[in-house]
Amino acid sequence: MNNWQRDRPRFGPAPHGIVFGADVSAIARLCVAAPLLAAGMTAFAQDPALDYPNRAIRIVVPFTAAGPTDNNARLVGQKLTEAWSQPVVVENRPAAGGVPGTELVAKAAPDGYTLLAANPGPLTIAPSLVPGLPYDSSRDFAPVILLTITSSVIALHPSTPIGSVRELIAYAKVHPGKLNYGSPGVGTVGHLTIELFDSLAGIRMTHVPYKGIAPATTDFLAGRLDVLQLSVPTSLPLLRAGKIKAVGVTGKRRSPLLPDVPTVDEAGLTGFEAFNWNGIFAPAGTPREIVAKLYGEISRRALSVEMREQLTAQGFEIAGYGPEEYAAFIKAEISKWSEVIKTAGVKAE
Repeated sequence: MNNWQRDRPRFGPAPHGIVFGADVSAIARLCVAAPLLAAGMTAFAQDPALDYPNRAIRIVVPFTAAGPTDNNARLVGQKLTEAWSQPVVVENRPAAGGVPGTELVAKAAPDGYTLLAANPGPLTIAPSLVPGLPYDSSRDFAPVILLTITSSVIALHPSTPIGSVRELIAYAKVHPGKLNYGSPGVGTVGHLTIELFDSLAGIRMTHVPYKGIAPATTDFLAGRLDVLQLSVPTSLPLLRAGKIKAVGVTGKRRSPLLPDVPTVDEAGLTGFEAFNWNGIFAPAGTPREIVAKLYGEISRRALSVEMREQLTAQGFEIAGYGPEEYAAFIKAEISKWSEVIKTAGVKAE
């Protein structure tokens, strides 16, 4: 080895641009690492979910606290907080059938930090009932997950001379308009479910709207109403006490809480199906990576085996639809209720 090779500084220049010994491997490693580092930084920039969430998330519930939509939202909030160690705040915005709270989310920044806890009223019924609706249910939201479906019971007062769906239809055909039914208000699921029943059965019952299910239930139990749609958990103790007659469950499957009560479809009105539901939406334009991350974590934690058992015991049916299936579900429900509203001539109050 020449003296100039032995005595030169380790990282100094060599004659004619030649690098010897350890310098070759060091530069080689840098040459390999640089493009990998650049690729990693590019991937990070292209996947917004990598840094999500890094601050508090809010879930807007456009209804009062303690209802099914609020309960589902708080379950999701609790599980996301556990997963990500970021606060998830449930914000109740009850007003005008849920439309203002729903509009708030439609116009929020599409970054995954404002979510909507939704049910049929403002998303699948309002489009056909509310003039000048300030959002488009299919265009202005990114579906995340359909959590649960809630069937109800078509209940009759014990004083009515009717004991089944077939008998109800037969009686109503002979006595059009004589039977009256209550609902929590015009355009609610409780109202439109009975209108769907009437339409498919070719009968007519008289609608008596109330301001909520509580006063309607009070009048029903007092015998001032003949028919009322009640949630499965609400109907269970009333049925056991002999205060109501349950002729059919409104969903496509029997309720595990009422296994002896047939579905309305089974009981004689083929094709009938109506239910409430609860899910999570983000504003349209929310990155798909964030929507996918939300769906995956909610599905894994809020709909775990343990939570499914608890929700089923509360009268919920687990759905778990992902973004694409949920979007198709919303379109089908909008179409169904649009036809019911048109056929029944329902007008917003």
